[in-house]
Amino acid sequence: MKDTELPKAIALVKKAVSKWKTPAVAEIAKDKNPYRVLISCVLSLRTQDRTTEAASARLFKLADSPLGMSALTEGEIMRAIYPVGFYRTKAKVIKDISGRLLSDYGGRVPDTIEGLLLLPGVGRKTANLVVTMGYGLPGICVDTHVHRITNRWGYVKTKTPEETETALREKLPKRYWLEINDLLVTFGQNQCRPISPFCSTCPVKAFCERVGVSASR
Repeated sequence: MKDTELPKAIALVKKAVSKWKTPAVAEIAKDKNPYRVLISCVLSLRTQDRTTEAASARLFKLADSPLGMSALTEGEIMRAIYPVGFYRTKAKVIKDISGRLLSDYGGRVPDTIEGLLLLPGVGRKTANLVVTMGYGLPGICVDTHVHRITNRWGYVKTKTPEETETALREKLPKRYWLEINDLLVTFGQNQCRPISPFCSTCPVKAFCERVGVSASR
């Protein structure tokens, strides 16, 4: 995909995803609460959207602040978030994050990638989501969908999500930074699937180089 083709491709993706459900974390982020975004991101890792959404709702009924979460036991958190992937580990991480926010940050979630990466269990994907969705600040969240699709398009040529983030920060126009993750996660879940994507009905097939696609529908 050429740089000049990107705006048209993004516009077509926006139109396509409008008929599909928004990712769970994006729904939770609508109230712009950085703590809720952070915790829902932790829950979402290796977990299907519908499970993340339900688990987040149950947990936030019990507590939706670092102070409230710290008052819960790991067992209470674990029971609330089951059956998200690695729920035992995530219960400990959520408890540890909440305690660290209280002890080191006055209960406030950091608004920088660097600050967020100091929290237990927080990687670049989660940090970028909190910065962009929780605070509305510039950042590029790269998960497996963003990594796969931008490489499949031929827009970047990278081997890891970390390399893709670096490449997109250098190349992707800033007006797309905040929305690229939501768009491509939804697009990747429904159209540009990891295995056998729906290339025959893809709205951006004219611009896509189909890198690495060996079978499609």
